[in-house]
Amino acid sequence: MQATRIIAIRHGETAWNVDARIQGHLDIPLNDIGLWQAGRAGAALANEPLATIYSSDLSRAQTTAQAVADTTGAPLVLDSGLRERSFGNFEGRTFKEIEQELPEQALRWRKRDPDFVPDGGGESLAMLKSRIQHTVDRLAAQHMGQQIALVAHGGVMDVLYRLATRQDLQAPRTWELGNAAINRLLWTPDGLTLVGWGDAQHLEGAARDEIFS
Repeated sequence: MQATRIIAIRHGETAWNVDARIQGHLDIPLNDIGLWQAGRAGAALANEPLATIYSSDLSRAQTTAQAVADTTGAPLVLDSGLRERSFGNFEGRTFKEIEQELPEQALRWRKRDPDFVPDGGGESLAMLKSRIQHTVDRLAAQHMGQQIALVAHGGVMDVLYRLATRQDLQAPRTWELGNAAINRLLWTPDGLTLVGWGDAQHLEGAARDEIFS
């Protein structure tokens, strides 16, 4: 059976990553380190044959994806289906602030309750998983026998790993979701398979893990 090869990349660092502040759908740009990380990811993938680069339409992902497009020459397509989880009223707050202001909601979030929806238009983990699975299936099915890149967010990378390793949403995370790390998967109509994860050699230790995804 033919497969679609996927290179999945989390966006470079933002100031809010450093502060452990929830970004969600808020459009926070890369900081100087994030711009450097994006450039390093682009250089690392310069010789990869990519049919298309698909990116979240949020600027932190789009800027990272553009760095890969610049070195590979592959077309860049924005897709809102690759956005980070919507965190509703959590967005703009740190976890410490959420614990102080919304302790019951903070507990459900920390326990990875798959059906917990943050107030203010947020998404549950189950909703996020469904959205990401549908988006990846839709995009990868167009590129059987080819390789594509998906540039997105920590929460998206977490779902991709869980889908590829058949782990449920509440399983403790033992894998890293580093900024601008390179992850590799295979897609067939039967689902995702993990090929390689968390390659950050090109960053020389400058990848920051996503603590709260």
